[in-house]
Amino acid sequence: MLRAWLHALPLDAGRRRPETFLPARVRAALPEIGLRLQSIARVRVRNSGSDGTIRLLVELHDGRTIESVLLARNVLCASTQVGCAVGCVFCMTGKDGLTRQLGSAEIVAQVALGRSIRPVHKVVFMGMGEPAHNLDEVLAAIEMLGTSGGIGHKNLVFSTVGDARVFDRLPSGIVKPALALSLHTTKPALRAALLPRAPRIDPAELVERAEAYAQATGYPIQYQWTLLEGINDGDDEIEGISQLLAGKYAVMNFIPFNAVDGLEFRRPSWERALTMTRTLLQRGVLTKLRQSGGQDIDAACGQLRSRALTAVRESSMQTG
Repeated sequence: MLRAWLHALPLDAGRRRPETFLPARVRAALPEIGLRLQSIARVRVRNSGSDGTIRLLVELHDGRTIESVLLARNVLCASTQVGCAVGCVFCMTGKDGLTRQLGSAEIVAQVALGRSIRPVHKVVFMGMGEPAHNLDEVLAAIEMLGTSGGIGHKNLVFSTVGDARVFDRLPSGIVKPALALSLHTTKPALRAALLPRAPRIDPAELVERAEAYAQATGYPIQYQWTLLEGINDGDDEIEGISQLLAGKYAVMNFIPFNAVDGLEFRRPSWERALTMTRTLLQRGVLTKLRQSGGQDIDAACGQLRSRALTAVRESSMQTG
């Protein structure tokens, strides 16, 4: 039944007729079980972009909300916390702080909801929250998705700002996900300013520990780098990346900043981003320049939830 739920199928779905493999008492309880599973999470708001991106505002059983995003190529971006404690200065989610952790059922429920809309073959834990701060529940969700959920292990991507516990725990799991490391700069002082509550681990040490995991699993590390004009798009960063990632089993993902209400950061020109990408490729660092999906629906992480919370507050003030 869990497998059927995770694939957005009826709970009695299977190759055999329900009456031949489900006891009568279980068949009788299916409606109630189905309602309990549906109560874990539901889609409250659905916004569709012209590029195929679908952003979901998901309401949990206690009324709290999180965001999930259906991206191109059957990818779901899932959240792991309500809010986030890292406080990345360029992220809307980080402005609101951490409200609570998600349970493993609430994490996998996002996949079930996504699959009720279209196929999901890959899950990236890059939505709201820092997975390392909710490690037990995230790893339990990853194990379920990599077994009953039928998702290839390398298509489960654990994204983190870097935490020693991640490098200790991931290698020992039944399902070993791919790893994405949010780097954003090669300079320790700048990284501390951009990610004020991330562990103070030198970027060089992070890369070395990530490389060990890459070699152990056979999956390249995906380094995430939000491009901020005048901050981390200089030639000095190109030099730093070249030194850190030369010869490493790694992919550098440049992601131009996605405009966020109330933040003054800007994305560099597309030409500058292309120049950075081409220079690193010439130096032997596999680099990809990502398009930020959902530009026409304000798809930066946390914006949909922020607008919904603002609407609720304004409504309360008007009726109060």
